[in-house]
Amino acid sequence: MNGEQEKIRNTIREGKAILGIELGSTRIKAVLIGADHTPVASGNHVWENRLENGIWTYPLESVWEGVQDAYRKMAEDVRSRYGEEIGALGGIGISAMMHGYMVFDKKGKLLVPFRTWRNTITKEASDKLTELFRYPVPQRWSIAHLYQAILNKEPHVQEVDYLVTLEGYVHWKLTGKKVLGIGDIAGMFPVDVHAKDIDQHKVEQFDELVEKENLPWKLRDILPKALVAGENAGVLTQEGAGLLDPGGNLKAGVPMCPPEGDAGTGMTATNSVGVRTGNVSAGTSVFAMVVLEDKLKKVHPEIDLVTTPAGDMVGMVHCNNCTSDLNAWVGIFKEFAQSAGVEMDDDQLFSLLYTKALDGESDGGGLLAYNYLSGEHITHVEEGRPLFVRKPDSRFNLANFMRAHLFAALATLKIGLDILFKGENVKLDVLSGHGGLFKTKVVGQKMMAAAAGVPVSVMETAGQGGAWGIALLAAYMLEKEDGETLDSYLRERVFAGQKGVLLEPDAADVEGFNQFMEKYLCGLAIERAAVEALR
Repeated sequence: MNGEQEKIRNTIREGKAILGIELGSTRIKAVLIGADHTPVASGNHVWENRLENGIWTYPLESVWEGVQDAYRKMAEDVRSRYGEEIGALGGIGISAMMHGYMVFDKKGKLLVPFRTWRNTITKEASDKLTELFRYPVPQRWSIAHLYQAILNKEPHVQEVDYLVTLEGYVHWKLTGKKVLGIGDIAGMFPVDVHAKDIDQHKVEQFDELVEKENLPWKLRDILPKALVAGENAGVLTQEGAGLLDPGGNLKAGVPMCPPEGDAGTGMTATNSVGVRTGNVSAGTSVFAMVVLEDKLKKVHPEIDLVTTPAGDMVGMVHCNNCTSDLNAWVGIFKEFAQSAGVEMDDDQLFSLLYTKALDGESDGGGLLAYNYLSGEHITHVEEGRPLFVRKPDSRFNLANFMRAHLFAALATLKIGLDILFKGENVKLDVLSGHGGLFKTKVVGQKMMAAAAGVPVSVMETAGQGGAWGIALLAAYMLEKEDGETLDSYLRERVFAGQKGVLLEPDAADVEGFNQFMEKYLCGLAIERAAVEALR
């Protein structure tokens, strides 16, 4: 064992390593970081959401099976690398997919299956609340789900005692604390960035709106308490330690930071919490976050207003669909290769096909694709119907095919970014990319720069993702000095000296993407017709 490994081993043995766990759309990841903030061990668990009775959901038992499996694999990684058992930890942070609807009664029983961010079933509530608040309330926000349930006269609303997101639920069970990071609260209900809290005026507006329903609760009573980055969010209880590590090695009493959504951890993991910085996470879904200098001039239903984990205002463009349909096409090519007797691992196959897109025509040769496995609020498509369309004279070859599908993965995002950059004149110095789309070097980055029209940076740590980001937020809670902001902590203590690759937008790529978008916007009528025709 070399000196660096011995140092890590001692950090683990002394109970000073910090754990971050993120429940993503397709993967639950546990990352352990050492004294220098770099990952020293990890564990992964693959899971999938289910469409049950028209609702995208994950069963609660799958949540804990996944969390325990990811933790167990991380602990095994520690054992194999450093010969240590994890007994104590310095800190823990929990992150997950933002938004959605989890409601519990007074006994802690889940009242209806978890309704994830992916559901687009709350349009009436979303529209009414946006009008009432004069503030964008997207369909996936928790308050939209709650109000839609009220409008639908769902009987369970009378029994609601606690409304929370997935990460808030896991944190609650680990600590007994009903709290949530401000960035995640901002995906449940509008926040007041000056008070760093839920917007009390809008709470009162909501209570007045539903007063005639004679509900046994007021909104504040059923929401978690808002906390900002750096605040203590409780400690791991004995029961919580057993939930994480059923083997019984993990000791209780570990300090835990405020749970945050994947947007907040993505900002943290890409050093994008300062003004005029932004990041884009591109995987199963895609969202871009831009830290704003000023308020937006108008209310845009396509733009979420959320916050950094420190409570600063962020303009967010969120799209339900990104790489899932693209991955399905890559799966077809893999099946063909296997049938031809050619074995390639997934990394090789993705790299080969993504790189081929660079040989395509700038606009994708007139090919058109829609990657909608589920609905998209930005384009007002209620359900998903993945489509590939071409005219007889389109240039149909592999390079154009891959380029068109990569463009399609970012097309809806571009609609929202154009509102920010062109409609609101928001300024951005650099957009940091992370997620599966950027795993193949250059390709996703180049396409993203063409879509956004701004420089895109991908750092060496981009693949670490939100589990690393929430571990950094736990480290900030433990290590921050008086007056030290999250922005300065990340810049000076975590990312100082970090290397990254910066790509400026290529003029031909930008023009080609714009030409693709002209066809894309016109062709949305085809997508909507498919929703009606294919039932």
